[in-house]
Amino acid sequence: MSNHTLDRAAAEPLTFDAFMEKLHEPDDALSISPKRYVEELRLDVQTLADQAKVHRNTVARSPETEALQRYLRDALRVMKAAADLSGDMKKALFWFRNHPLQPFQYKTAEQLVADGKADAVVRYISMLEAGPAG
Repeated sequence: MSNHTLDRAAAEPLTFDAFMEKLHEPDDALSISPKRYVEELRLDVQTLADQAKVHRNTVARSPETEALQRYLRDALRVMKAAADLSGDMKKALFWFRNHPLQPFQYKTAEQLVADGKADAVVRYISMLEAGPAG
């Protein structure tokens, strides 16, 4: 592979569908892979466990646990809404992890999802997408 091909691949925006594909284990048709999620978001297992409110051993030993899968689905729902707004999954991921949101006491979307507020974040993104009324 040439450097030109690598440069072009790095410059192409990441789609939500491509990101979702990275989170899927080939031998598990139904669950989101916590292992792959941790790798893609550059998290440690303890951080994911804290966010999902599960024991850290659950992440590796019982990845299909409902509480963990619910957290992952909620996080991905917020990421999808952000990607739809920005048009780029990489930008959406950066926003999700790092951007303090003024209406939510300057917490990040990631913190809000961990607090069980995914619906509020999706509504906020929808409001941003709609633009100013009037």
